[in-house]
Amino acid sequence: MKSKQSNPKVDRRGFLNGVVASSAATVMAPRLAQAAEPKPQLPSAVAPTARVAQAETGVPQELARVKGKPGSDFMVDVIKSLNIKYLPSNCASSFRALHESLIDYGGNKMPEFLTCMHEESAVAMAHGYFKASGKPLLTLCHGTVGLQHATMGLYNAWCDRVPLIMVGGNDMDAAHRPPGVPTFHAAQDINAIVRDFTKWDDTPVSLQHFSQSFVRAYKIAMTPPYGPVAISLDAALQQEPMKEHGGQMPYIPRYVPTSPPQGDTGAVKEAARLLAQAQNPVIVVDRAARTPAGIGLLVQLAELLQARVIDQGSRMNFPRTHYLSSTPGAVNDADVIIGMELSDFWATVNSYTDNAENGGIGTNASRVKSNTKLISISSVDLITKSNYQDFQRFQVIDVQMAADAEATLPALIEAVKAAIASDRKTAIAQRGEAARKAYAANRARTRDAAAVAWDASPISTARLVMEIFAQIKDLDWSLVASEGNVSNWPNRLWPMEKHHHWLGRSGGYGVGYGAPASVGAALANKDLGRFSVSIQSDGDLMYAPGVLWTAAKHKIPLLSVMHNNRGYHQEVMHVQRLANFRNRVVNLGGDMGPVGTSIQNPDIEYHTLAQPMGWSAKGRVKDPAQLEPSLRGALAGVAPGKPAFTKASTHPRRGALSPQPETH
Repeated sequence: MKSKQSNPKVDRRGFLNGVVASSAATVMAPRLAQAAEPKPQLPSAVAPTARVAQAETGVPQELARVKGKPGSDFMVDVIKSLNIKYLPSNCASSFRALHESLIDYGGNKMPEFLTCMHEESAVAMAHGYFKASGKPLLTLCHGTVGLQHATMGLYNAWCDRVPLIMVGGNDMDAAHRPPGVPTFHAAQDINAIVRDFTKWDDTPVSLQHFSQSFVRAYKIAMTPPYGPVAISLDAALQQEPMKEHGGQMPYIPRYVPTSPPQGDTGAVKEAARLLAQAQNPVIVVDRAARTPAGIGLLVQLAELLQARVIDQGSRMNFPRTHYLSSTPGAVNDADVIIGMELSDFWATVNSYTDNAENGGIGTNASRVKSNTKLISISSVDLITKSNYQDFQRFQVIDVQMAADAEATLPALIEAVKAAIASDRKTAIAQRGEAARKAYAANRARTRDAAAVAWDASPISTARLVMEIFAQIKDLDWSLVASEGNVSNWPNRLWPMEKHHHWLGRSGGYGVGYGAPASVGAALANKDLGRFSVSIQSDGDLMYAPGVLWTAAKHKIPLLSVMHNNRGYHQEVMHVQRLANFRNRVVNLGGDMGPVGTSIQNPDIEYHTLAQPMGWSAKGRVKDPAQLEPSLRGALAGVAPGKPAFTKASTHPRRGALSPQPETH
């Protein structure tokens, strides 16, 4: 694939408007030859026992063969019935029988086993894969310890409403469980670890139970609101042969998808009446467009009402190029607000200020008028649990529907059409003209803001983002992850229109999501013929760098551009803010914010981390003029089907630290 070269001396405002290793083998050869020479064996200080001698020199005793079809082979048949394409996992003994069946009996196809270095990475890969493909993956983990590693990834998936199937190996029968490590890694109920942030879980005790549980788990995970599910799988059940039970061999139930829940007819009509009569209706969306079709439905509703749309960005819900695309401030003058699949309705209509008053407790204020009517369509109301507080603060809603927004939109559109009186059409059209002017003015302000510090070093985040887009704009691109805290510039500047252009964030804001989720999404895009790009933060990568090897091992093409600001800058700002509240800076004679938050001294050379793991990798770019050729070279490195990595020395987010001096 080729990208057009841009003029490296292009004016910053014009730019924004325009784009809105054989020698080593020679050295190693003598060393390899020397290594091949056999070394004489030295006599052992202790003579081997008869048992050791027999074990080392004798003919191995033939093991008893399994009579009949192993249970884990049947489990593979169940998994294959659901057309699960990949299985990212870190190998373990507690599911060794299923592992062997997958690769030998199942031929390592549908699903294909993907070797992961960490369970959290495996889950995050499945997370990213679903958001790019709309299809869930299966992952396996090892008893107590493997599931403990996987929990952050599962919590992210729960908060982000992403389906995946987690199967955890477990040695349940204490009378036959191997002693030592397998017992440390076993539990009566491993699913208890994740029960508060999974939709459903089970522990099958027979092969027929497994087949029903697995199909049920898939069905529950894929019924909106989506979410992860968990199955505890006994090692003995995997290894025992299939046998009749009650005169019948185990069978596989047929999967039939469940229809998503739709809004109550009366509530839909009342919502339509309020929207049709509103002087200034506003639509706020977060995870409303589950599929590409959802974007089209939202456009229909917005244009019917000429209502501005605020896309909060957990999914790609509404085209950024549409004149009705608006900013969060649009709620201030609204008389009717409809929120669809919002993560936090309270924060949509209220403000919170972190200050030093009342012992450090922040202050709240309403952002909307006292008589503003609020409508909510959210399927999350159907699965709210009590322990983890992902349901956010309580907000009083005038018309509340516990339903899937995308499934409810067709009925709502028809109800709005019926509710709009003829004498309202002129006012609605005028509202649209005002929205066009506001959109144009906002785009101009955004471009001006992006041009600030365009030639600065370290590189501004706006410059980084737009230089990336200049390289990929002619491709069918997909921004698979942007965990780099780049001030939301991609959503503000890139012409995002398609569902795969933006996959959203982690859901639970767990650091360590970006790199493995990018690899999982890039795997899906590889099969779909799309180009994947990730804006990768440095601190996030260090949580799970092993996923770099997985991407190279399985030939997953991905352009990863690191936003290398050399610190956890959100935490820097938290520490600085508290220091200001407490008047600490003056007392200490300097800024102590970087203590415990800076990733410097020594600085990490991330390209030298990526290269030996099989990536095409470039070193740090400090001069903004060198960013374009560096990105162009990295893009070329992706073309053969391997991942490529480059990093830019970037300025922290505005309001964070001043640029730190370079140490090398």
